[in-house]
Amino acid sequence: MRSTCSAPSPSKSNRKANLLPTVQRSKHLWLTAIAAFCVYFCMYAFRKPFTAASYEGMQLSGFDLKIILVIAQLAGYMLSKFIGIKVVSELKPASRAIAIVTSIVIAELALLGFALVPVTIKPLMLFINGLPLGMVFGFVLSYLEGRKQTEALSAALCASFIISSGVVKSVGVWLVESCGVDEFWMPSVTGLIFFVPLLIAVWLLQRTPPPNDEDREQRSERAPMSADQRWQFLRSYWLGLGLLVMVYVALTVIRTIRDDFAVELWRDMGVAEKPSIFARSETMVALAVTSLNAAAIWVKHNLSAIRLTLGLMSVSFGLIALSAYLQSTGAVSPFVFMVMCGIGMYVPYVAFHTTVFERLIAISRHPGNLGFLMYLADAIGYLGYAVVLATRNSLETPGSVLPFFRTLLGVISLGSIVALMVALMYFHHTWKKDHDGEADENSAGPETVT
Repeated sequence: MRSTCSAPSPSKSNRKANLLPTVQRSKHLWLTAIAAFCVYFCMYAFRKPFTAASYEGMQLSGFDLKIILVIAQLAGYMLSKFIGIKVVSELKPASRAIAIVTSIVIAELALLGFALVPVTIKPLMLFINGLPLGMVFGFVLSYLEGRKQTEALSAALCASFIISSGVVKSVGVWLVESCGVDEFWMPSVTGLIFFVPLLIAVWLLQRTPPPNDEDREQRSERAPMSADQRWQFLRSYWLGLGLLVMVYVALTVIRTIRDDFAVELWRDMGVAEKPSIFARSETMVALAVTSLNAAAIWVKHNLSAIRLTLGLMSVSFGLIALSAYLQSTGAVSPFVFMVMCGIGMYVPYVAFHTTVFERLIAISRHPGNLGFLMYLADAIGYLGYAVVLATRNSLETPGSVLPFFRTLLGVISLGSIVALMVALMYFHHTWKKDHDGEADENSAGPETVT
């Protein structure tokens, strides 16, 4: 007598067995995205809260104290980016978590010093604070690169620095205005609030599985780079990289001015300080920017992804220029202006972190990692911002950051669109043969990519 119960066919069993690791891996990667977001979100609690204070009427050596403090932290942060070109690109996976936690502890101790020392030494404390924090992004990013899902993971990471800056400033303003915390103690108190959540997020991030064979096939294997390998990569693509870095420098300048002087920009537009306004505007920006950049995971062809991304970046610069013009004519509200220019500048800024350099390495024939290119661009970007900030401080623009910022938006938008178009032509010419070969391979099936 035959049994009425039949065993599942071998093919169905195999499919279910093969599907299990994929499902498990997807769950791990979503946890990775959340953990990466939380780590960098919490890092901003050690970096940005001091900018929420105005230090009204305080000067040091004849200069506005806040300008001096911003420059001091920026100097440490910028030096950290130059150091990170070597440290981040050579970091071994086993050392990542220790490197993140050590950096945060040093930064918090510097904030405690900032509260305790005399005004003349406070800039030194913020210099020390910025010195380790500049490398945290690279440590976190190294968990995410070289995967089919890198754009989505990196977009989640980048959403953290869009949202977190506004949120931690809101926390800082709340501590000063509602809790009576002194302006100089407020940064360290804000950091302590976020310290335990950061430790939990680092523990989760350390459980990230490494890229699998399919990831390595599509995006190339990522490994620590030697000094010779770094120079070889630069020599091979110096013109295209130079143009992209110029655009990145421009974005760093306008993004950081908007970030560090948000309080002054809102004030110049006649908006009274409200702790929630920073968080509301930046949350809207983050949602739009993250969605647009994460969508790049659906473009499997690496050169096509670069083309589409550079095109999207050009459109975004057009939005920046339009926002500046509309604000100057009074055609939009302050909130709409801050959201428009925020989306316009963060779409290309985040694209560098998620797609541009990631796909450039994937399509290249040279060994490389994302940390090297990001820290090369970041180091030069923050150097450019320091120059602009020093120049702005030497010019007489009494009582208003807004006109200076608006002028920068227009000039930088035009120059960046030109640079992106030239870079696109350069990479199209450089990789035309590779692109043709990739198209032939792709004709065999949608999963085949170079």
